[in-house]
Amino acid sequence: MAFWGLGLGIGLWMLAVYVFPPRPSLRALVDQLQAAPPSAPILTANSAGWALSVGRPFVGTLGSVGMPSKSLRNDLAVIGKSVDHHLAEKAVLALAGMLLPPLVQLVLVVADAGLGWEILLAASVLSGVGGFFFPDINVRREAERRRSTFRHALSAYLNLIRVLLAGGAGVDGALKYAVSVGKGWAFDQLRHALVTSRLTRSTPWSALRQLGVELGVQPLTELAASVSLAGTEGARVRASLAAKATALRTRELTLAESAAQAATERMSVPVVVLCAGFLIFIGFPAVANVLGGL
Repeated sequence: MAFWGLGLGIGLWMLAVYVFPPRPSLRALVDQLQAAPPSAPILTANSAGWALSVGRPFVGTLGSVGMPSKSLRNDLAVIGKSVDHHLAEKAVLALAGMLLPPLVQLVLVVADAGLGWEILLAASVLSGVGGFFFPDINVRREAERRRSTFRHALSAYLNLIRVLLAGGAGVDGALKYAVSVGKGWAFDQLRHALVTSRLTRSTPWSALRQLGVELGVQPLTELAASVSLAGTEGARVRASLAAKATALRTRELTLAESAAQAATERMSVPVVVLCAGFLIFIGFPAVANVLGGL
């Protein structure tokens, strides 16, 4: 009965939120009117799929309760996935997880081996909750992988800028020519930031700083600060860029070694379980005979 009451309460709460959506406070509305218009984001989200078509009716309800969180929105921007697509995918997977145990129960009933309703209800709730949170875990993992890829590319970009500055190129020219050499998702984002700076008539380092904030990559914002000193104050930043590139490579190497060591430790777990099972298989007859003779 507790599970039925919990499900009924959640359903009534979702219905109330859908019928009577929460309204923002007067202070929030006034701050929104007085706030300066934000700059256009550099990272663009353009994703679609069957999940968005199926789960679109649930997007408004989930969005009205504050989903997703701010950090998750940043991760969605990093992987190029729209908020509506993510919320629709959460709703579809949650419904699929809730409907999967009844379908399995139907197959078991046909085979004359059905389960109790308590087990069925618990399995539906657990699979529904798992399906609801699985897209969040997947988004965070993919965003972290892309940030790691971007840091690798940024290290090479720093070295290219340093070489061009040493060859006598200006700051704007070094930023432009260095980014035209690389390929891949990271260099595409850097090129898009520099193109945006030209179209909006802003400085390249301000666009790079904005891209670093949107990606959550601190070395890129530090690069923008160093380049802005060279562009506005005429400071010599070649040594600083070389130090930043070295520190970035060292950090990524340390993270790679840590990940490799963690993978090695995880590989030892199946071996230990296999040895334990083998010992149980060997020792069980002897233990059974001793216990049977008592």
